[in-house]
Amino acid sequence: MSKVLVVGSINMDLVVQVEQFPRLGETLLGQHFATHHGGKGANQAVAAARLGAQVTMIGRVGDDAFGRELKDSLSTEGINTEWIKTSPNTASGIAMITLAGSDNAIIVVPGANAHLSPADIEAAEAAFIEADVVIAQLETPLASIEMAALLAQRYCKPFILNPAPAMRLPASLLDKVALLTPNEFELGMALGRPESEWQQALQQMPGKVLMTAGGDGAWFTDAAGQLQQQTSFKVTPVDTTGAGDTFNGALTAFWDLGLPAASRMACAAGALSVTKAGAQGGMPTRAELLAFLADVASTGQGDAA
Repeated sequence: MSKVLVVGSINMDLVVQVEQFPRLGETLLGQHFATHHGGKGANQAVAAARLGAQVTMIGRVGDDAFGRELKDSLSTEGINTEWIKTSPNTASGIAMITLAGSDNAIIVVPGANAHLSPADIEAAEAAFIEADVVIAQLETPLASIEMAALLAQRYCKPFILNPAPAMRLPASLLDKVALLTPNEFELGMALGRPESEWQQALQQMPGKVLMTAGGDGAWFTDAAGQLQQQTSFKVTPVDTTGAGDTFNGALTAFWDLGLPAASRMACAAGALSVTKAGAQGGMPTRAELLAFLADVASTGQGDAA
């Protein structure tokens, strides 16, 4: 299994369920409240660790109860938290999520995630030397992500970038990326071509983009620009939260198998994750994933067309 270095966000998700969204100035009684460990970086780290990878994470939490809980939780998952630092007099990152029926409204406060600096990345240089693959997202400052890409390049480590939330990326960063893992909207935004057909965007960076496509699985090109598809797996979804993070975590965990095989494992892990509630709650273990694939093979179900 790969030694995975994750550079990214760590959040506490605060989830409230209500019958309807409150109007301006209105107070409503909620139906249910729960806290969940989240943040795209932490989610991807947990997904990779559960699948058997040796995972190290670089990030920041606040000096509050959430920060202590989040860091302890990552340690419990077997993740090396040596490079997760605590920002003094700062709250941990949170996502305030209101659910009403099938709709949601989300407010994200970056908190300590916004304090992850290029100096923090440089201080963790040893982690880059030890890693087999590095992955980052865009919920922490772009300057820090650019430093991570630079260090990965310096030590000849493949740098995977999951460009979420969507934004235009500088060419200097794209040049250092071994693989970009957007959905269709994120792909157009990242390349500054939101109106382009996604097939054209993939061919703009041959061999360097894997686009997730939900029920259609994932699309990527080889080094010659030939388009290839990894189809999805047939499951009954319960909660799609965290499926993309599970996919990315699995992709890094199985990176040593090569992109076609790793993308198949990632699609299977992502599919399996939606059969349970919660982002990290639905992330499968290695044993669960292998059992799922064995069942797929024995029943002749195969990947979904």
